[in-house]
Amino acid sequence: MRVLKFGGTSLANAERFACAADISVSNIEQSQVALVLSAPAKVTNNLVAAVQQTVRGLDAESSLEEIDGIFKALVAGLKTQYVNFNADIALTQVEAALATLREYLHGVKLLSQCPENIEAKILSTGEKLSIVCMEQLLLARGFKVEVLVPQDKLVGKGSVLEASVDIDASRARFEQDPIKTDHIYLMPGFTAGDEQGNTVVLGRNGSDYSAAVLAACLYADCCEIWTDVDGVYACDPRLVKDAKLLKTLSYPEAMELSYFGAKVLHPKTIAPIAQHHIPCLIKNTKNPEGEGTLIGGLMSKTQAEVKSLSELSGMTMINVSGPGMKGMVGMAGRIFETVSRAGVSIALITQSSSEYSVSFCIHSYDAGKAKLALNNEFNLEISNQLLEPIEMRDGLAIVSLVGDGMRKANGIAARFFTALAQASVNLVAIAQGSSERSISAVIDESQANDAIKASHNIFFGKQQYIDLFLLGCGGVGAALVEQIKRQKEFLAERQIEIRVCGIANSRQMLLDSEGLALTNWADDLAASNIEFSLTAVEDLVKNSHIINPVIVDCTSNDNLASQYVDFLGSGFHVVAANKKANTMSMDYYHDLRTTALKTRRRFLYDTNVGAGLPVIENLQNLLSAGDELVRFNGILSGSMSYIFGKLDEGMSFSQATAQARDNGFTEPDPREDLSGMDIARKLLIIAREAGMNLTLDQVEVEEAIPAGFDATGTNEEFMANLPKADAYFADLQATAAEEGKVLRYIGQIEDGKCKVSIAAVPESDPLNKVKDGENALAFYSRYYQPIPMVLRGYGAGSEVTAAGVFADVLRTLNWQQEI
Repeated sequence: MRVLKFGGTSLANAERFACAADISVSNIEQSQVALVLSAPAKVTNNLVAAVQQTVRGLDAESSLEEIDGIFKALVAGLKTQYVNFNADIALTQVEAALATLREYLHGVKLLSQCPENIEAKILSTGEKLSIVCMEQLLLARGFKVEVLVPQDKLVGKGSVLEASVDIDASRARFEQDPIKTDHIYLMPGFTAGDEQGNTVVLGRNGSDYSAAVLAACLYADCCEIWTDVDGVYACDPRLVKDAKLLKTLSYPEAMELSYFGAKVLHPKTIAPIAQHHIPCLIKNTKNPEGEGTLIGGLMSKTQAEVKSLSELSGMTMINVSGPGMKGMVGMAGRIFETVSRAGVSIALITQSSSEYSVSFCIHSYDAGKAKLALNNEFNLEISNQLLEPIEMRDGLAIVSLVGDGMRKANGIAARFFTALAQASVNLVAIAQGSSERSISAVIDESQANDAIKASHNIFFGKQQYIDLFLLGCGGVGAALVEQIKRQKEFLAERQIEIRVCGIANSRQMLLDSEGLALTNWADDLAASNIEFSLTAVEDLVKNSHIINPVIVDCTSNDNLASQYVDFLGSGFHVVAANKKANTMSMDYYHDLRTTALKTRRRFLYDTNVGAGLPVIENLQNLLSAGDELVRFNGILSGSMSYIFGKLDEGMSFSQATAQARDNGFTEPDPREDLSGMDIARKLLIIAREAGMNLTLDQVEVEEAIPAGFDATGTNEEFMANLPKADAYFADLQATAAEEGKVLRYIGQIEDGKCKVSIAAVPESDPLNKVKDGENALAFYSRYYQPIPMVLRGYGAGSEVTAAGVFADVLRTLNWQQEI
């Protein structure tokens, strides 16, 4: 015998109904089947609404009409598919049931309340009518059918609206009436009968529970739950798209998952199949060929340490604390006895090692009556200050790791809490079951999705995601987007995906939490009517629960740079080609680093000094290893490297500057390069990395034009006037040549001071041969002297700088998959 249960979405219309029948018939080839049916989708919701509306004195006819429409459409659809389907019988029973509902609701209206026994009869109507339709469908297909009346067969106990089933007593009733082996059995779910045969209902997921109970009563070989998902996943697939389908679960694992919020499972369903060792298969009616999830005994000795993640939201934590707790025998017993008497279920318990407090989580809908009961029980202790006032904290969720393999594994808790820390999720409380097959963390409900995503990445994720928001799409920004497009396949082989979720210029932007299509991004941005807004970016990240967002600033905007602390505080990593932030005040400089540490976010800016050269990273590594910077000389501008290199070749200063501008090496206005301020900023950044407490106005800057030279006017006027400086540079060049030296425009750090100037460099100096747009940085340190550590390479160009930004972006990957 196999018991098959079909849920409401699996019976939503004639097509789904017929599919359920097909699945049932195909199972007959394996063994006899018994079907347990829910009400079609929306029917029970309408029945609940009808009761609530009537109690409030409102007209519930619209709800009844919707139910009538659902069943009439179902019957009509089945009649169209199966000529032999007896629509008259089905419609007669539907109409009779609706007439009875109207009579019940009329009585409810007169009373202005609904007795529980009447409510149970009303709420169970949908399942009964599902059986009517399935019976006629199977008869039309030529099968013998036997309908089981749950009020006669299943012995309910407990409350009328949340009953459980006495399986032993129910088995005895089934044994009085032997099974007809040539029949398909049908039974409405959600329903049982008390000792007098009155209708009781089985509460949430009652039809699943009915199927499990029926399987136990019939000594079934298997219980199959047919629903609208492929089975049980490692976590909610609606939240994590690559969530893994679990092929197997042990009974204890299934119980833990059901208890902590797995939507497909419910503890009441698992208990009967676990107690009677009946395998349970969960499958999708829309994908009947799918493997599904099998719940049974221990499946494998080599199973994964962590099997699944679950989340139970809508929780309240109650804290009972005070000096009267310590050493007081029976205090915990009184607390839990009080809560139990109030009819409140406890989901999690934790106690401080000092015995000063006991905390436990309950469903928020029970918080009021739990607090009232505790205040009444401990009124004397609270009034005498032996206990603090009962503390309630709402808006919480419990996130749990579940797996039989956790019992023999080391470090699971550490990895779990590391994942939560990486997602900036704050812990309210933690607990581990004595079985060691689950670890739970109590967190703010608003962070539950982030916690699930981060934990899934650590324990199950194969794909690593970086969600990037690009600010500034000029030369460097545009080159970065193109590099990301080119490297997509290369990164995919390493299971890394960069999703560009936002691109913005100063006026407009594109946003998509799933990642923008980059094929025509420039045209799409130009056509966008979304105004640039950092608030919109932050809202997208928050609402989409993006756990690894990265803001990339490829502008030179002071206002953006001044907001980096806010970005870090909001959970973004910051990758900056913009060097303004690192040259602002020392207070802001330190705030950036402090905030990054507190929020566990990365602030990366390797392109601030040497474009694509790994200057900052190498300097930081040296200093971390105990080295100290003694002196520094460097050519820190690709444009100035090019101009002064051309002087070696006999070109005049004005000609070299014009050629550099024409080649795109300088800014459109070369005075920005010749002022030396760009080099001064880079020099200051190096000095600050080395621990020097300096500001930009303390950097001595000698402009790369003669003192007193008239640099006013338009760009073109300046360029026309520049030949007047040629004689000055020709004299400097001649003097340097006589000494066997060349002119270079360099930045220097020595004796705690920074200076930008024109210098005559001897042939032995590592900067002597640097030209044609190259950068060169010579670090003289305790470890590297008299021969310095030299970094040399192109220091200008959009492609080179974008590559450096790209490298920093990849460094924001903040987790590694566990093996």
